[in-house]
Amino acid sequence: MNKDQPKVVPTMGRATLNEVSAHAGVSRSTASLVLRGSTRISEATRLRVEQSMAELGYVYNRQAANMRQSRSMTIGVVETDIRNPYFAELTMALEEAVHDAGYTLFIGYSRDRHERQREQIEAMVQRQVDGIMLLPAIGTTAENVGPVGGLYGPPLVQISRYFSRDFDYVGADNNQAASLVARHVASLGCTSAILVGGPDGSSARRERLEGLTRGFAHTNIHFDPAESVTTLNNADDGARRLADALDRGMLPEAIIAYSDAIAQGIYGELLRRNLQPGVSVAVASFDDVPLASLQIPPLTSVATHAVEVANAASRLLLARLEDPTSQPQSVLIEPTLKVRASTALWRPRTLGAS
Repeated sequence: MNKDQPKVVPTMGRATLNEVSAHAGVSRSTASLVLRGSTRISEATRLRVEQSMAELGYVYNRQAANMRQSRSMTIGVVETDIRNPYFAELTMALEEAVHDAGYTLFIGYSRDRHERQREQIEAMVQRQVDGIMLLPAIGTTAENVGPVGGLYGPPLVQISRYFSRDFDYVGADNNQAASLVARHVASLGCTSAILVGGPDGSSARRERLEGLTRGFAHTNIHFDPAESVTTLNNADDGARRLADALDRGMLPEAIIAYSDAIAQGIYGELLRRNLQPGVSVAVASFDDVPLASLQIPPLTSVATHAVEVANAASRLLLARLEDPTSQPQSVLIEPTLKVRASTALWRPRTLGAS
């Protein structure tokens, strides 16, 4: 033992965590993280704490600890669809963040139906989760969300979309993300653009439309929000709804996909019509999932940083568990435009070109 380290004499009764932390020369929170198996603790520190536990005869009673804390050390997350690569990345990051804090994550999927979402939330509340992170289904309201918030329900943090300002929210700054896309598309010399995709009623879609409208203002680009096409958030529906628009004679110089998942469908439908993404039509998107850079041509996309959203949401929920009375917070993650060939290759159409 280091001569500067305070000497701890075991009490006659069962050793406490405070005694263990003092004996090991670490903080109580560090000793607690060792007990929870946190990966944030170095191997050397873990071994030192475990040695102190053995020397002092410390026995961790998890059931008693949970009773003292009135916590189950579980957190629920309800999302819409794991098949969307962005949501898959978000879920993985959420699990890692809460695991490092000693929590286990329960995951449910609403299929973007608020009735199913309520069933998922009610089941999690019955299993006494300490808090819930929710990517709200379309049609979610404070009345149909289920037994969360208030005096008796677990705290709720909204992620990526929101339905109420009465709950905490973490998501990308969609207005700024759309403004970045608009300014980039305008710099290409395009004269027309549409937004393809996004569920009708989604807060994220509404904010992206607002950002595009603001970004295209005072430019030569024709952009009418009423011409934008709503879709489910998947490639098949993106292809189907773009096909409907093209069949009506609409062929803008720039297509902006609501998400990279929808952009995949847009690529497929353009190619079926012998239109080359990035050459015949400039294509841009949102999310910047890993697949975006692997598309042919690579897809210009605004990174909305799923991992940063997950980390911020986890921190906010854990803080809410410590102080349930604080005012709801809204945390916006700054987006990053990634310019690639799907827009960089595009050149203005010339007279007589097909």
